[in-house]
Amino acid sequence: MPNYSNDLDNTFRALADPTRRAVIARLIQGPASVSELAKPFEMAMPSLMQHLRVLEDGGLIRSTKQGRVRTCQIEPLQLQRAQDWIARQRAQWEGRLDRLEDYLETTRKDGDTP
Repeated sequence: MPNYSNDLDNTFRALADPTRRAVIARLIQGPASVSELAKPFEMAMPSLMQHLRVLEDGGLIRSTKQGRVRTCQIEPLQLQRAQDWIARQRAQWEGRLDRLEDYLETTRKDGDTP
């Protein structure tokens, strides 16, 4: 199995959770404080903070603290890296499926199929 970078592994691990995907969707609209991010979720603040740490470890967000307010914002570069990886996988599979389709079409024309 190829050795993928830890950054990409952490990114996909972070995106595996629906709460974290919802946080990302919100942050795509613009920066938000932790308390603002917590509003739609029925969970304790330490639980949300754990989700935010996973997102930061995955390189998807960064946070800054000014006074008592911690503000989070999206890190688009890591999302782009994940999108690029997915696009490469899709291109490989589309190529394979196109070759399979060509092969099946050729064998059908040659009368090799029942």
